[in-house]
Amino acid sequence: MTLPTPRPTPRLADIAAQARVSEATASRVLNGKAGVAATTRHRVLAALDVLGYERPVRLQRRSAGLVGLVIPELTNPIFPAFAQIIEQSLAGHGYTPVLCTQMPGGATEDELVEQLEERGVTGIVFLSGLHADTAADPSRYTRLTSRGVPYVLINGYNDRIDAPFVSPDDRAAARMAVRHLAELGHTRIGLAVGPARYVPSRRKAEGFAAALEESFGLSRGQAERRIRHTLFSVEGGHAAATALIDDGCTGLVCGSDLMALGAVRAARQRGLDVPAHLSVVGFDDSPLIAFTDPPLTTVRQPVQAMATAAVGALVEEIQGNPVRGPVRDPLRHPAQRNPAPTQRTEFVFQPELVVRGSTGPVRT
Repeated sequence: MTLPTPRPTPRLADIAAQARVSEATASRVLNGKAGVAATTRHRVLAALDVLGYERPVRLQRRSAGLVGLVIPELTNPIFPAFAQIIEQSLAGHGYTPVLCTQMPGGATEDELVEQLEERGVTGIVFLSGLHADTAADPSRYTRLTSRGVPYVLINGYNDRIDAPFVSPDDRAAARMAVRHLAELGHTRIGLAVGPARYVPSRRKAEGFAAALEESFGLSRGQAERRIRHTLFSVEGGHAAATALIDDGCTGLVCGSDLMALGAVRAARQRGLDVPAHLSVVGFDDSPLIAFTDPPLTTVRQPVQAMATAAVGALVEEIQGNPVRGPVRDPLRHPAQRNPAPTQRTEFVFQPELVVRGSTGPVRT
């Protein structure tokens, strides 16, 4: 029988050096003494983790509870990026994250939620879940509310769900991508985006159409003929780009970085160079996307800020301090005879255009 290798005994000098504090300060933290700033204490504990040392029992904080994180998949690098920051933020608040990933043929979102409830989770974070699908029944979230489980929803606003929402400004993202291509001289610009039933897809399409009207005077109908709804994947981007290239587009705005990579692949299969013959803009700024060939121009989703805000909103929910927005306007909701006095806030974060090598001036 092979015995597990014991962890090394912490060396005070190593911990102090890693945390960039004096050995005396590191000693005070390790011995649970008062008089050390919270940020300094956190650096020393982080140094223990980085160096592979086990924390002393007196410093092992009891979990404030389990929090579920339900995400669609791990193959799209933007989802692990969100998951990592959400889990770090939850841990900073004392909660233990439980990652639940959907996959083809695996558990559905409803089944994952049921499993989380059976484990007695304190709350749930949903990332790009069924709340973003306008064809899905929102009553599943109403039932969750009735059972007293706090939750927060990222990417996909639905005014029929009484919960906090966190979103990027998808309309602004599409507009800034179109403006960038227009400034490079492109006049035939297309949009490759996900299925129309998803809120982020709809918002990007709305922003795209508005930008074409602002830049070129195109009507909504003319703009819609430049939009291809497909899957949020490399294959989906490839298919949409093929159709848009056939329509004479020289600039493409894509709903995700993976779709943009598919568009680049489609161009190369046609013998076209990116960006000499076709300029491509992605969305997300996923990890490592700056190292593609060519490096991808993209609209950066503010993952750090969004993930941190989502956890902060969930903590407020758990503590019984829900954040609500302004009074609903019954004129904007004529079907709602008895509108609720308030609606949940959607925290909307501004994206950022990151210009790299996949966009360039149009060839004349």
